[in-house]
Amino acid sequence: MGRVEGKIAIVTGGGTGIGRAAAQRLAEEGAKVTIAEFDAESGQATVAELGGDAVFVQHDVRNEANWQSLMEQVAARHGRPDILINNAGILATQNDQALADTDMDQWRAIQSVNVEGVYLGCKYGVAAMTADGGRERGGAGGGAIVNMSSIAGLIGTPHLVAYGASKGAVRQLTKSVAIDCARKGLGIRCNSVHPGVIVTNMGNQVMGMGNGDVDANWAVRVKLVPMGEPGQAEDVANCILFLASDEARHVTGAELVVDGGMTAV
Repeated sequence: MGRVEGKIAIVTGGGTGIGRAAAQRLAEEGAKVTIAEFDAESGQATVAELGGDAVFVQHDVRNEANWQSLMEQVAARHGRPDILINNAGILATQNDQALADTDMDQWRAIQSVNVEGVYLGCKYGVAAMTADGGRERGGAGGGAIVNMSSIAGLIGTPHLVAYGASKGAVRQLTKSVAIDCARKGLGIRCNSVHPGVIVTNMGNQVMGMGNGDVDANWAVRVKLVPMGEPGQAEDVANCILFLASDEARHVTGAELVVDGGMTAV
């Protein structure tokens, strides 16, 4: 207990799946968590479950003014943020994402949430974390940013061309932000997490793409995992917690893969 005691954390997309699990782990370890979620019902439900200092802010990661307002609200309620988890993302807006079948509307929708949302999070997160001098609060420095990518950002995804491209962009952006912050001496670390086959609602959506048989596709995908089972949201949340904590004080620009060995084959 207490691995992020007293730290001020923001989790985007914290109403469901990995985001919700990450918010739970951060709260369990002592953080004051703000759930920044587009869907009010799920965001409020997570806050009710967390209790304590947890709060909900309705938030659209695509909207720059929303980011400015979010950081102002967090600062007014708790103070300068220490942790930002850029988790919010979407898989698809249509049921097919092969190259020939992905129209520009779907492409742009995915990039706006998954790439532009993370870019804005990093931009305003760094500004908020350095608003009062950053390192003056002690600990490992100015703060920690964790960006949610995917193994889709590491390998080819011909069935998910737009999603894979967006997660590859998150991977690269993470490294650029990490080096920028390090060279400026801001004390802000930035790392990416790359889940593989994880049991979440988005996992079910992946298995159903192209009108596929969800159960049959789960069975096929799990066979590709060397460890022989899918991951759980909590498995990813534990890795997020590590990167957000001072235990990872010398880790920045890294990509932490949580895939049961899939990309090692």
